[in-house]
Amino acid sequence: MPSPARRFLILGLDGGTFDLLDPLMEAGDLPFLRAMAKDGVKAPLTSVYPAKTIPAWYSFATGLDPGELGIFGFTEPDGGPGHSKIIQSFRPAEAVWDRLSRTGRRVGVVNFPLWAGYPVHGFILPGMFSASAPTYPGTLRAEVEGDIGGAYPSELPVFKDAERDEWVAGATRSVVQRGRAAAALAEHHRPDFLFALFRETDRLQHQLWKELARPTDQIPADLRQFWRAVDTACAQVDRAFRSTAGPAVTLVISDHGHGQIHSDFLTNRWLEEAGFLRFRSDPSPLGRRLFGSMFLTAQRIPGVARLSRTLADVLREGRGASLANLVVGDASFERATGRIDWKKTVAFSYPVPEGIYLNPFNPDLATPERRATVLAEIRRRLQAYEPAHIEVLDPAQLYRGRNLRHAPDLLIRVDDMRTEPRMDFAYPQALIRDRPNYFCGSGTHRMDGILIGAGGGIRAGANPGTIRLVDVAPTILEGMGVVAPATWNGRSFGARLGLAS
Repeated sequence: MPSPARRFLILGLDGGTFDLLDPLMEAGDLPFLRAMAKDGVKAPLTSVYPAKTIPAWYSFATGLDPGELGIFGFTEPDGGPGHSKIIQSFRPAEAVWDRLSRTGRRVGVVNFPLWAGYPVHGFILPGMFSASAPTYPGTLRAEVEGDIGGAYPSELPVFKDAERDEWVAGATRSVVQRGRAAAALAEHHRPDFLFALFRETDRLQHQLWKELARPTDQIPADLRQFWRAVDTACAQVDRAFRSTAGPAVTLVISDHGHGQIHSDFLTNRWLEEAGFLRFRSDPSPLGRRLFGSMFLTAQRIPGVARLSRTLADVLREGRGASLANLVVGDASFERATGRIDWKKTVAFSYPVPEGIYLNPFNPDLATPERRATVLAEIRRRLQAYEPAHIEVLDPAQLYRGRNLRHAPDLLIRVDDMRTEPRMDFAYPQALIRDRPNYFCGSGTHRMDGILIGAGGGIRAGANPGTIRLVDVAPTILEGMGVVAPATWNGRSFGARLGLAS
């Protein structure tokens, strides 16, 4: 049996990808991560699908796939079509730190997407959802802010093109403070298990991927400085965690990868064009159609493109967004539901953008046989769609879990995730090849994330083979001498690293 004294530090780089990290390591910008990869193991880590922050990180934490958790995106249905609610928790499933806590190991969780901390043998400092989310213990936030000399960082604000430099500087400061906070907690509480997440990496890549994808010597200096700050923060937390005696493993992982987004696929627009989604009245007022066409045209005119970016900043939130909705109409699916003919509509996409749902209010879909026939026809039409390569996935076959109550009837993956599915009616056609990046950024998710591991018995250069995000939690448990539940979807790869000996 492995030594129960072995400790684990998990550093999460949201959206981390070797497509970016490898060139930065080679250029010398990431000395800590480069040393870890040289002394230990480096391998791609396959995410779950949809490869989104909430289902991915929750699957990591619990060792369960989205079908077992019943979590497929940031939101889930809540009432009739057009109504949804944000996912509240992965519970009643048990996270890896819950199981460790019950066995007497001291655990720490920093910035994991949670609405609130809860009792564990250790501490939880939630992240993502609320800047003032309750911590466990309740005094933890005050302790952290005393250590770092200021407010614990919240999520980055909405990106605006005109504020790009200030936004990147804010992201860098946030990484520095988050690293200081996690290091201080490691030193003061001396946990046996610590998870610390840097969400800023994903946010930056979404907005500025085109700049990050340049040859390394052409990446803007402030973006390279951001990644140096990430590397330094990781090294700081690692050093603090290892200050306690005993063997320690450090794993740097991501929930999914990242890459350039080339196009948008408006799934509901396609369903409308294909006759599966029917309206009683036009879902897109004339003003909205003209507005969408204007932005698509404007971005191809150099002199006008800058003005379009400025206008996009104004329309992104607050009074500007309210004015846009008043003048040209709300393009969201939620607003369109009132115009949908629910007795004739066969399918729609909501609330998971990668999902297609059969309409429960259509009397023609009352029998399983009819539903199967309709799904087969939707699948055939999507796969035959020549402008894009669309994979159609069946959740019942994709997941081992069977908690599919909120699952879409079908899932789609477009152009190997280089085209992003959307649920709205912002543009007049289904496929937007020349998308305006300043509304939604230039980066999107990929299936392959990262794993870099070193220390605690990991063999340098070990080849773990194919590993999945859901395999990390059982690997941690096995490495710490705790039996993983047989009901978990993930399986340990520790023996392939030398951790199980």
